Amino acid sequence: MRFKCLKGGRQKRGEGCLAYKMNNHGQATFFKLMLGITLIVLALALAGPVKNIVDDTRNETNEFGPGLNCSNTVISNYDKATCVVADTSIFYFVGGLIFIAGAIITAKVVFR
Repeated sequence: MRFKCLKGGRQKRGEGCLAYKMNNHGQATFFKLMLGITLIVLALALAGPVKNIVDDTRNETNEFGPGLNCSNTVISNYDKATCVVADTSIFYFVGGLIFIAGAIITAKVVFR
């Protein structure tokens, strides 16, 4: 990041300015960093509600009607596969949001 001296900023020989103005590149860096951190916080905040929805789906009955009944051993292979997909959806949802946030932060730090 490069800083420029503002008009009227005092500068002595061999010293820096006392008043700085950040250029657009520095502002974009901070914006991308804030955006990435916001996505991480959003992912962690939504982890609980997503887990509750998945737990309701996997139960025998829920507030919307019959569930998948994943604890039953005599359900069909299709229902077992649906239970596995529902179980892994928490990881994919939260992990995907954290991955996107990490990509935003890393891309701004590595590829200037």
